[in-house]
Amino acid sequence: MHPALHSWREELPSRFVRLLAYLGGIAVLSMAAAQVFQPPPAIRATPVQPPEWTEVERPFPAFALSIPEAADVPSSYVIRRHAEGGGRKDILALGEPDGAAPYLQVEIYRPGSELGRFADPQAEIAAAAAALGPVALQQAEEPLASKFGPLSIIAFDTSKGVARHCLGFARTYDDPRLQLSGWFCQGGADLIEPSTLACALDRLTLLAAGSEPKVGALFAQAELNRSFCGQRKLLLAPTFKYRALWAQKRAALSK
Repeated sequence: MHPALHSWREELPSRFVRLLAYLGGIAVLSMAAAQVFQPPPAIRATPVQPPEWTEVERPFPAFALSIPEAADVPSSYVIRRHAEGGGRKDILALGEPDGAAPYLQVEIYRPGSELGRFADPQAEIAAAAAALGPVALQQAEEPLASKFGPLSIIAFDTSKGVARHCLGFARTYDDPRLQLSGWFCQGGADLIEPSTLACALDRLTLLAAGSEPKVGALFAQAELNRSFCGQRKLLLAPTFKYRALWAQKRAALSK
C-alpha cells in the first residue's frame, strides 16, 4: 500500500472527531447567542373594557324638579346611556349628596335591550344607593300615594359618609317601559315623613318627551292627579311641608 494512502486512512478518524467537535462548538455558541440576544416576550395588553354606562357630556334635560323653596341649594342633572342596550337614565339631584341637610335624588330609567325585567323595589334601592352603604332596609307595608300612583317605600340608614335616615322609593310601568326611583335623605334624629317625599315628587315634571308620546301621556296624567302637597287650590300650591323641612334643617345646622 502506498505510504500516503496509509497516512490518510490513519488520520481520518481523528480529523472526523475534530470536525464534529468544531461543529458542536458552533451549535452551542449559536444557541447561547440566541438566548442572549432573544427579544423579550411580547406583553399582551389587557383590553380595557368600556363602561356599561356612559355619561352624556352636555345633557339636554327632559325632566325638571322645580322646588323654589330650595332654590339656593346645589342641584344637578345627569344623563347616562347604556353602551350596548341603548337605555337611558335621567338623574336629578337636589342638595349635597353627603351632608346632614336634606338630599333628594330622582332617577327616571327608560331601559333598552340591556334589561329583561326590573328588579324588586328593595333590591333596586339597595343597588342604586350602594355608595351610601344602605343598612336596615325595611319596606313599608303600604305603598305611598303620589301623583305617579302608589310608590313602594323602603326606609334605610346610611353607613357611609354622614349618618342619615333615608326613604327610598320605586315604581315601574309596563307601557311605557319606565322606572321611577330614588331616595330622600336627611341627618339628625328625625325620620322623613312619607308625605314629605310625596310632596317633593309632586314637583317633578316633564319638559320634553321627544319621540316617546307614551311618556308624555304618563306625565300628563300625573299632573291631573297632582295634589299640590295636599292643597288642590292653585293659590295654596306652595309646598309648605317641603319648605319647612328644608328651612328647619338648615337652621339647625347653622347653630
